Amino acid sequence: MSGRRGERSAQRVRLLIIVVVLTALALGSFWFLQVMHRSIDDSLSNRPRNKPDYFVEKFNYVKMALNGQPRYDISGAKMVHFPITDSFEVELPVITTLDPANPPMTLRSQRAVIEDDNSKIHMYGDVNANRAATAKSENLHLKSEYLLLLPDDDVIKTDKPVEITMGTSVMTGTGMIANNATKELQLLNNVRGLYQPRTR
Repeated sequence: MSGRRGERSAQRVRLLIIVVVLTALALGSFWFLQVMHRSIDDSLSNRPRNKPDYFVEKFNYVKMALNGQPRYDISGAKMVHFPITDSFEVELPVITTLDPANPPMTLRSQRAVIEDDNSKIHMYGDVNANRAATAKSENLHLKSEYLLLLPDDDVIKTDKPVEITMGTSVMTGTGMIANNATKELQLLNNVRGLYQPRTR
């Protein structure tokens, strides 16, 4: 009898040890998964949310209109693509309009952001726009710290101070809307100007 009791006690002890070991393994696995999950969450939260996926240096491309005619040409020192917003950031952009119905205009700045399927181009820092003189219009030069180009609408906007030189006439103001399609130019605030008649 005592032998059987001893065997049963030994079996209970073995069973208890196995249960304790399995419980410890289960708790250890649960703890390990929690630690791993937390570290993954931390690493994801520390990762840049809009990391670029590719870049191009010394690039040049032409944007075409729906009718197959070239609309404008963009070149720059470097272009970086951000996949989350599907936008581009451009260093030292040069944008030249190519509409045969209008005289070409060239715009330059320190950087630009292109978004909404190339329908919006934000130009930042020392923005300069130049349009050469034609038989019907004088040369035009525009300066600002920011311009928004809407190439599909042929419109240029800014809410910053702007200086426009046309021939020998100079206008300044804060805020501007220029519609190249309708040949309309609006200066919105603090407008000042010096007009010199065009020489014949």
